[in-house]
Amino acid sequence: MLLALDTATQSVTVAVHNGEQVVAESSVVDPLRHGELLAPGIEAALREAGADIRDLTGIAVGVGPGPFTGLRVGIMTARTMSLALGVPVYGVCTLDVLAFAVQTDGPFVVATDARRKEVYWARYDHPTVRVSEPAVDRPVAVATELPAAGRGAAMYPDSFPHPIEPEYPRAGDLASIVVSGAARVLAPEPLYLRRPDVAEPAPRKRVS
Repeated sequence: MLLALDTATQSVTVAVHNGEQVVAESSVVDPLRHGELLAPGIEAALREAGADIRDLTGIAVGVGPGPFTGLRVGIMTARTMSLALGVPVYGVCTLDVLAFAVQTDGPFVVATDARRKEVYWARYDHPTVRVSEPAVDRPVAVATELPAAGRGAAMYPDSFPHPIEPEYPRAGDLASIVVSGAARVLAPEPLYLRRPDVAEPAPRKRVS
């Protein structure tokens, strides 16, 4: 069984895939409680799937791009479980997870909320064909008439006048793209695209 989880956006999403289909899934949108919600979400998904943690044969995790704190929660959990259970961990770009669920003909973009009045985004020719590298920009700099999925598109309608679903990634889609073999598998390392908001304080000036 494959456990999938993503905390790269405001949503904490967890799913279990038995190799044939998603058998359990839960998502909670709460940008301030990723650390509190993830472990109970994993326990609930395993319980719903009728599985034990020892039944897992792999873990899939969304690696962003996303804010530092939330992204770290999911990736560190996935890496710790991988080591403890001796199973592989598959990193997947969170924008690709959103794209996998898009249902539209032709090119589209995915844009998620990057805070600071910016979006993380990428362009796609197909739900499994990304044609640009993930980037972070102000919405006006990447404004487009193409259909646009993701929370960022919903937040900035002037730049993305044709929003489409989904708005948030779902762990069921993450699991499905990994099982299908269509995922661009990455190392389980955070895809930040910019420095964390928190920085070490500068040395105090000497008082003469």
